[in-house]
Amino acid sequence: MSVVTRFAPSPTGRLHAGNLRTALFNWCLARGTGGRFLLRAEDTDAAREGEGDLERQLADLAWLGLDWDAGPDRDGVGGPFRQSERGEIYREYLGRLAETGHAYTCYRTDAELRARRDELRRQGLPPRYDREWAALPQAEILRRREAGQMPAIRFTAPTTGEVAWHDLVRGPRALPASEISDFVLARSGGMPGFLFANALDDALMGVTHVLRGEDHLVNTARQLAILRALELPAPRYGHMPLLAGPDGVKLSKRSGATSAGEFRAAGVLPLALANTLARLGHPWEAHGLMSMHELAQGFDPAQLTTSGQRFDPAHVGHWQRLALDALDDAALASWAGPEAMAAVPPEQREAFLAAVCHNVESPAEVAAWAQLLFGATEVEPWPDTGAPPAVFAAALAAFDAGATDHKALAGPVREATGASGKHFFKPLRMALTGRAEGPELGTLFAVMPREVIRARLARHAQS
Repeated sequence: MSVVTRFAPSPTGRLHAGNLRTALFNWCLARGTGGRFLLRAEDTDAAREGEGDLERQLADLAWLGLDWDAGPDRDGVGGPFRQSERGEIYREYLGRLAETGHAYTCYRTDAELRARRDELRRQGLPPRYDREWAALPQAEILRRREAGQMPAIRFTAPTTGEVAWHDLVRGPRALPASEISDFVLARSGGMPGFLFANALDDALMGVTHVLRGEDHLVNTARQLAILRALELPAPRYGHMPLLAGPDGVKLSKRSGATSAGEFRAAGVLPLALANTLARLGHPWEAHGLMSMHELAQGFDPAQLTTSGQRFDPAHVGHWQRLALDALDDAALASWAGPEAMAAVPPEQREAFLAAVCHNVESPAEVAAWAQLLFGATEVEPWPDTGAPPAVFAAALAAFDAGATDHKALAGPVREATGASGKHFFKPLRMALTGRAEGPELGTLFAVMPREVIRARLARHAQS
């Protein structure tokens, strides 16, 4: 059987790390087995969809390195891939459920439903939907129809036995039918609910495997019941622990989790983020940076852990460093961008990047070093080097005498002041860059304009 997986976000807001990991693992499962990967926009709630959100989500997924075989932007078998364009399909299958006694209309209002749940809680009972309570006299139904009330459509859930499946991550799972209750298939406005549309689309689109969050465990039992009632094939489901942030709070768009767009804007390389996410809950034999192909080939849903995972954006830095080291000169320059190196003369840009590339993780840091080395002749704020002016006076004299290397300054400085080793090179770094650490001092000295070096040495020689 050819594997078909999917990622089906609602187009509201930007994707965060939890969304991206789900998409990545579904993509890996498909690509690692030579299968197909689909995208579907679950956009039935038009009131929540932001203008341009879907396009941004597609751009974020493409940026991460995930390609798809069919989706909202490209049709394919089983389409269309926007739920808002599948209304006729939903109506047809709702009709089938009604004809076979697996669905019925419900005219109870939201206020009545809330009151009923509150009553059950007061009685110490679970707030389950009661089919008998939902029944209304025909005269009352007619009255509500005449008043313009539209009914919801509910599923006639099984009352005996259990719904069982073999979870791709958690192994054998089952839910007693008594806990499923009669859930909503379509809201009173006629728009299908998530449980119905999501399950039906998976079946009609030929989806064979679904990896998603553990918060869908109960939903899986309900959706399997729907597909069995329709006599449609069900995918194999696997439920992963939800990602939490460093504080242990579940990642969500509402909690302000860092979005894919923010990672992109910060200059994070997609392969760095993919390697970070891939290691949240899945073991790998390789400990170094892996390509997207290697991630796909090594992925196994049975290896996914069931323990909670935390995503710390700070951990991306490790993989960003490895991903940057893997870039060639042209790719590194493209990543940094012309704006970051605007202060660097064109003929110096290659040498400049070579000098700083192992000490930066973002284009913003590249820009900071560019300004520091090629911008104003004085460093602001004025650094405290910890060395007396005589050290820099001796260094300036050697520089004016033609020294072209920072080490060539050391001998004259030692002879004039006795300062040597770290007692000279550390103050020299501070004087030239204003920083105690950074790229190798010799490479910086080699790319800095001589007039900038001279001006900074002269300033410290006079202080």
